[in-house]
Amino acid sequence: MGKKEQADHKDNTKVEAVLGLIRKQTPLTVKQEKFCNYACVERFLKAKGDNVKKAAKQLRTCLSWRESIGTEHLIADEFSAELSDGLAYVAGHDDESRPVMIFRMKQDYQKLHSQKMFTRLLVFTLEVAISTMPKNVQQFVMLFDASFYRSASAFMNLVVPALKIVGEYYPGRLYKAFVIDPPSLFAYLWKGVRAFVELSTVTTIVSSLDFEESLDFHDMAAYPRACSSLRFDPSTIKSTDKIGSCSSSRFSFTVSHHFDSLKPWYLSLTDTPASKVGPTNMGPALISPLNARSLSFASPVARAPRGDISGRLATRKSLFPSTPLPQRVTPREMATPKRTPLPSFLQSPAVFFRKEGHVSRADRCRESFMPFLKFYRRPYDEMIYRSKMRPPLGGLISIVSPHIRRRHVSVSQRF
Repeated sequence: MGKKEQADHKDNTKVEAVLGLIRKQTPLTVKQEKFCNYACVERFLKAKGDNVKKAAKQLRTCLSWRESIGTEHLIADEFSAELSDGLAYVAGHDDESRPVMIFRMKQDYQKLHSQKMFTRLLVFTLEVAISTMPKNVQQFVMLFDASFYRSASAFMNLVVPALKIVGEYYPGRLYKAFVIDPPSLFAYLWKGVRAFVELSTVTTIVSSLDFEESLDFHDMAAYPRACSSLRFDPSTIKSTDKIGSCSSSRFSFTVSHHFDSLKPWYLSLTDTPASKVGPTNMGPALISPLNARSLSFASPVARAPRGDISGRLATRKSLFPSTPLPQRVTPREMATPKRTPLPSFLQSPAVFFRKEGHVSRADRCRESFMPFLKFYRRPYDEMIYRSKMRPPLGGLISIVSPHIRRRHVSVSQRF
């Protein structure tokens, strides 16, 4: 018998020992027997360090908790409002076929609903994710979107109970958890709490602002937008532009309709008093941007009298010099060049101890979240999410199969 076969035989013995301890207390129902399969008991053993008694105790507690929650009776009809708003749903599966769940709760949800209601919604979402897993996959990913929260303590009361439920009653199931855009004080509260949270090692805090440059995804085109855009669309406004003459209080501007013309526009003055601009009997050839535009925006040359341009330019040169001349450099300064200061040890001591392939913690968090960024930005579609629910989780719609449904027949047609 090889080493692998010996290890498998040892694991099978421990699994049978755990099930034997549970059956001694109370017999298991058919659904409990289905839940306590080999993979489930193995996860509880691994979470308790292969301790048979501790694993049996935790598994027994889990069965009692599931019975009190009523996991076998959870259906989508109970959470119709939450499903329509997209507060908790399965967004899809990653490259390793792990389901990715998104919890986009609002801050007033805990004020309007009890903690038990949130627990039932959490368990329902977890059961939907587990039901969509392939046979060779046992873990899932959780994304907590905190963009709707302004209170760090309120969001902490949401994340910590969720992680504790997953750690106690779904051991070995969580692959990674990401807290996205939490309030500013959440990081400080998390440092004090993470020591008491079992799944804190796989929980990461990230910011969506670090991924603004990666907004282009090829798989986003296949999903319709769930909400209308608030950006201004100029195509929705009828254009009021007119090709032709345009006039103001000072001058008029006329566009020529002949495209082969050498002068595609024609400018003429509209105000008659001679005290404003000058003589108004000028022809089109004498009109230029200097004498046609307003004096408040004209250059000093245009505002000056026609006979005093040279004098005004002379005074302008004296008041406003052109490009400044370079400063004189003495021969002594040329002989002694400036020395580059030597690097000080007190400035950056980490430079001497940094490895070549060193990656910071922020970069590691960023790289770990990159595969799940597309799920976070993908718009929510209730129909796609409901299609992933298997009976009886999907409610009455999923229980009644389409080929079993009969057409509605009136009473007069039946008899």
